[in-house]
Amino acid sequence: MADGATGVAHATGIRRDQEESIVTYCDIAPEHPIHGPYHDLEYGFPTRSETALFERLVLEINQAGLSWLTILKKREAFRAAFDGFEVDRVAAYAARERQRLIGDAGIVRNRLKIEAAIENARRIAAIRASHGSFAEWLDANHPMEKSEWVKLFKRTFVFTGGEITGEFLVSTGYLGGAHDPQCPVAKKIARLKPPWMRARRA
Repeated sequence: MADGATGVAHATGIRRDQEESIVTYCDIAPEHPIHGPYHDLEYGFPTRSETALFERLVLEINQAGLSWLTILKKREAFRAAFDGFEVDRVAAYAARERQRLIGDAGIVRNRLKIEAAIENARRIAAIRASHGSFAEWLDANHPMEKSEWVKLFKRTFVFTGGEITGEFLVSTGYLGGAHDPQCPVAKKIARLKPPWMRARRA
């Protein structure tokens, strides 16, 4: 999911006339039955949970070429298919699990994205061994400009381009821009002191 007029169209499938004023996610998400809870309770909120971080990475990868609404609708199916995004369980997937996933109509049946989820689980497990946790690895590299994050993610993970990396970092509080400054949710997030705000004040 990306903010701005283009991001809103990508997230929702709504086409915007170029002469209309810019519409952001904070304009369209509140009170939406699916976007609303994600916008109000998760998007841009910092998290230390390994499963939550891994889930967000997998979902951002799976959004490539699709709308964020499509991914949110499939979210529970993804959680069931990937064992609640438990990193060690996904990292241990072999041929049988791969075939199960490619046949699961509830998720995005893209072999490259499925392989990326499994491989990235293995890489997160390796990060845990060297840094203690995925969150601590992110902390160890923060703050950086988005371009540097993108280079790091490309070296560390698979199927992580600029948009995927950027949205993962925005959605988990490592880069700013998740919410409009006047959005009520922005005030809630500010009280939690996400990493991007701590870096700005340093």
